Amino acid sequence: MRLFRRAANVEESATAVEEQELVEEVEQRTEEALERTRRGFFGHIASLFDRGGIDDQLWEELEELLIAADVGVVTAQRILDQVRNRVEKERLKDPAQVRAALKETLVQLLTAPQGKGLLWATNGASGALPRPAVILVLGVNGTGKTTTIAKLAHAYQSEGGKAVIAAGDTFRAAAIEQLKEWGERVGADVIAHKQGADPGAVVFDALEAAESRGADAVIIDTAGRLHTKFNLMEELRKIRRVIERKEPSAPHEVLLVLDATIGQNALIQAKAFTEAVEVTSICLTKLDGTSKGGIVFAICDQLGIPVRLVGTGERPEDLAPFSPEAFVEALFR
Repeated sequence: MRLFRRAANVEESATAVEEQELVEEVEQRTEEALERTRRGFFGHIASLFDRGGIDDQLWEELEELLIAADVGVVTAQRILDQVRNRVEKERLKDPAQVRAALKETLVQLLTAPQGKGLLWATNGASGALPRPAVILVLGVNGTGKTTTIAKLAHAYQSEGGKAVIAAGDTFRAAAIEQLKEWGERVGADVIAHKQGADPGAVVFDALEAAESRGADAVIIDTAGRLHTKFNLMEELRKIRRVIERKEPSAPHEVLLVLDATIGQNALIQAKAFTEAVEVTSICLTKLDGTSKGGIVFAICDQLGIPVRLVGTGERPEDLAPFSPEAFVEALFR
């Protein structure tokens, strides 16, 4: 999948056919990942507009379903207010028109966060991108962080680039071994020290290795524990200082990996990490394992951080760019 065409500094532009193929692939993967969500609460939301008539009962049921789908109370109310205001302003009577207004509101909510990352921006920014691109990956244990790192590396490798992985989670020996196994599987170099080593030293060595080996990307794992916010913040700040001393413009993306199946707890985790370090983008994993999926809207609305990637399965290639249009369309299909 051409996930990192620009980040890997591939200069030739994609043809219209290639771009269309990419769009279709993203739509297919997103639809497959959202199958359970579509059959769940969002399926009920879509069917609300098949009954005919727009009344108070519809709005009440819509709010209940949005909250049940993990959109959250605050975000659900914001969505409802925007749709109802549009219905009143444009005097919409046809349920199909109201349904379309809801879909447009949801897409707007997902596209609103712009983010400050340099690799996956959708604002039309141009110019040469950094090489190597430095991606700092955050997330608690069990979110699929290690697998996501492997998928990122695989995306670079499969597009003709070269990725170096820094095993910066030195707290868990299992994390180091898992990354080494994944590195061998996807063909990426893994820079690791022994358990208990200084994460900053690992990151420094990985940056040095990437430079000497002509790598296109350095993907940095970090400890996934939230035992105390103070320790988390201090460790992440130290890693950032190491990165910035080596490359002042880096990290070019700070990617937070969140598990879609844990609902509102994902929002709590995201808030904790954003207090520790400036998160620029989010990868939502295990989307295919939940019947809710509405947490995406709460994250974009309440944190203002864009969702850039979604995990669509367990294979190395099961990582897709996040498309707000494809996401919302898949929910109502």
